[in-house]
Amino acid sequence: MGGYTGRCTLACMAGSLVVLTGASGAGKTAIALQCEKLGLLGVTVFRFDNMDVPSPEVMETYGTGHQPGGAWQRAMTFARLERIAPVLGAGTNVLFEGQMRIAFIKEALATSGIESARIVLVDCEDEVRIARLTQDRNQPELADANMMNWARYLREEAVREGCEILDTSSLSLKESVARVLGHLFI
Repeated sequence: MGGYTGRCTLACMAGSLVVLTGASGAGKTAIALQCEKLGLLGVTVFRFDNMDVPSPEVMETYGTGHQPGGAWQRAMTFARLERIAPVLGAGTNVLFEGQMRIAFIKEALATSGIESARIVLVDCEDEVRIARLTQDRNQPELADANMMNWARYLREEAVREGCEILDTSSLSLKESVARVLGHLFI
């Protein structure tokens, strides 16, 4: 992994937006939950999985591609960023986390009229991801080749798009949160 720290920034808007994406086990949800727990004034945390999950009937309209990177993920990325746009317009800083392709995020930002965002891929080494998924989260079924391939795909996409990669492999949760919060207040 490495120290790539490029920025994926569009032009400026009222509130700051930091979007955390990454495969399961990287630490993005833990970071978002900790930021939410801190209750910082002027910061609203949105979590992809907690925002209006559609009914099974609605999900069926997107086809069978509910897997990461599928039509459902793209549509929900658009819907969530549409909900976030007015919050930013009111001057609130927003942290938004979820498993989303960077291409979907960029497309949804443009469609929602959001002119500025910092997209950060939260990532970790595969061995760390496997340990987190099997031991910490007790979800060994997620620690498979598909998840490792998804993580690799997102990593390659982040490099290609010039987005920052936050490697949490050897960072504490506190250190990871401090780095993300630094992005919201600069």
